[in-house]
Amino acid sequence: MSRINPTVRGFAIILLIAVVIWLLQLQTALVSLLLIARIAFFLAIAFFLYLVWRERRSDIAMWSRNSQVVFYGAVGLAVADVGAMILTSYPSGSLEVLVFLGVLAACGYSLWRVWRREHTYGY
Repeated sequence: MSRINPTVRGFAIILLIAVVIWLLQLQTALVSLLLIARIAFFLAIAFFLYLVWRERRSDIAMWSRNSQVVFYGAVGLAVADVGAMILTSYPSGSLEVLVFLGVLAACGYSLWRVWRREHTYGY
């Protein structure tokens, strides 16, 4: 077994797992586990963002009130966008994907503009 190419061995293991799921008709259990994994992934991202915010909140508190509102609004909208994508079914059409990416791009641009405005010294 150790003489087999690791890539082929990995694909064989994946194929074996897929055959077991198909033979035992475990599709419902697998869908449930994937839903739980989606929720856990979303919560892990949210926790990471919370830790980053907690380290930098004193810097953000020194920004102007308008910059804080735009910054937190963009972060909230991005989290809601990603959460809606993860917790609902995956997009069924290209328009939904374009809207998702457009919202994320708009949030990223807003965050970048606010950061640049608050970190421009002089001039």
